[in-house]
This record gives sequence, structure tokens and C-alpha cells, in this order.
Amino acid sequence: MSTNRTIQQITYAQQFDMGGFPVRQSLPAQGLENLDPFLLLHHANIKITEHTDLSRAGVGAHPHRGFSPVTFIFEGGVHHRDSRGNDNIVYAGGTQWMNAGMGIIHSERPPHDIHAHGSKQEIIQLWVNTPAAFKMKQPEYFPLNRENTPQISSEDGLTGIAVITGELHGTKGPIPTFSQVNSFSINTRKSAHYFLPIPVTHNAFVYVLKGKINLNQTTPVEAYHMAVFNNDGQGFSFTTEEDAVLLVGSGEPLNEPIASHGPFVMNTQTEIMEAFRDYQMGKMGVLIEE
Repeated sequence: MSTNRTIQQITYAQQFDMGGFPVRQSLPAQGLENLDPFLLLHHANIKITEHTDLSRAGVGAHPHRGFSPVTFIFEGGVHHRDSRGNDNIVYAGGTQWMNAGMGIIHSERPPHDIHAHGSKQEIIQLWVNTPAAFKMKQPEYFPLNRENTPQISSEDGLTGIAVITGELHGTKGPIPTFSQVNSFSINTRKSAHYFLPIPVTHNAFVYVLKGKINLNQTTPVEAYHMAVFNNDGQGFSFTTEEDAVLLVGSGEPLNEPIASHGPFVMNTQTEIMEAFRDYQMGKMGVLIEE
């Protein structure tokens, strides 16, 4: 019989302003600096008004090195551009996965047709650390649309799971990762019951975007909360009191030193200084948005 993991901590996603872009942050949180290999989780839910200048909305050009900034799109769409020439729009149900590698500059803005897609932009950005051996690889960008994302349905039809990376019940996510990382987007209906297996060596979390679930039959978790699990079971079960939307992440811990500053995540402070130097020297390229 599969055993449920116990809950280590439940964090609330506090809201704050990130340079004019309102987000909720559940990681890092008080008492939880990171959840190796996961470094940061931001949840944004923004109404795009008719008079918004779309060329300036969202997040403008900025650099990254040493990790994967990943954007899961739940409503609307995201227009990604970067200094490697990638220019792509992914809509609701899709994912933008970028391995920043040795350095890249990118922007993420609402698409030109955002008003035809509900005038809302609901996304989660998750930062996934890259093992030291791969931090200086060439950058890579993987756009994944809803229609190309493998789906799993529960026997009762009440729970649907999109498999983005890793593997679940023999279904593999199409995006490659440098270490073992599972990422699943879940839509579940009221009165659903589901057990989700997790590799025993993985650190794992579930974040609730909408609705309310009960974990392991006992612990209620509402929207804007993240539950972090102890590594003491084969997975976790949930039941739903109302329709809910969830993001689940699990990953093999890297167990490597972390040095980070702003948009760069490396292993030493010297490497952080080198990242700033290389960015200022133009070694991460140039992004001109048109």
C-alpha cells in the first residue's frame, strides 16, 4: 500500500510589487530559503486593460545565468523574446521553459491578442536550479503548447494532469531537464480523490492556485498556499472540497552550494561577479524588442 508523505510546512504566497508587476511569492518564504532544486515560485494574476501599452507591459528585457526560469501559463498568454533570437507566444495550458545556461536576455510580455484571450494573464514562474556541470552550457528555449502537453485523466474523470517534465504513470513530459524534475499542472473537480506518487528521493511541493484541497484526508490547503512535503512516503493524496487548480513540482536535490544575486544563480560569489561582468560586457547578447 502506498504511503502518504507528511507535510513539512505550509507557506502563504505574500503579495508584493516587483517593479510594477504584482506577484505572490510562496518560495522563498519564512523558514524556507529554497526547496532544492527549486529556488523561487511567483504567482501573477493580472487584468490587462484596453489602454495598456502591450509593448511595455509584463516583464521587460533582463538577463539570467545558471538556472531555468520556467513560466506556466494558466490564463491568457505570454510573448517570449530573447537574445538568442527566439520569439514565441504560448497561450493558456502551455509552458515556456528556458535553460539560461551561460547567459541570456529575455522579456515576457502579454501577446498582441491578449484581449481576444480574456484580457487576463495568470502565470506561475518557477526557478529550477541547474547542476554546476551544466551552468555554462549554451542557453536553450523550449515552448510547449497545451495541445502538445501529455494529459492523464483519473478513473473517475474528475482530475486531469498535464505532464510537463519528468514522468507520471508511464507518461513522460516532452521538455528535457538537466536533473530529475517532475512538473505537473492539475485541474481537479469537486469531490475528487487522487493519490499522486513521488519518487522517494525527491523534494516536493504542491501549490494551490484556485480552490481548496485536503491533503492526506486531514490538512486543508487553500488558494495561494504551498505545501512542502517531508521525504517520508511514496506520494500524497488529496481530496477536493471545490474545483481546484494545482501545480506540483518534485525534484532530485542537487546538494550543491548556491550563490545567487538578482537574476543569476551560481555556486560561488566569484561566479556571480563574473556573471555581472559578462552581462555588462555584452556577452549574454542583446535584445531589441520591436
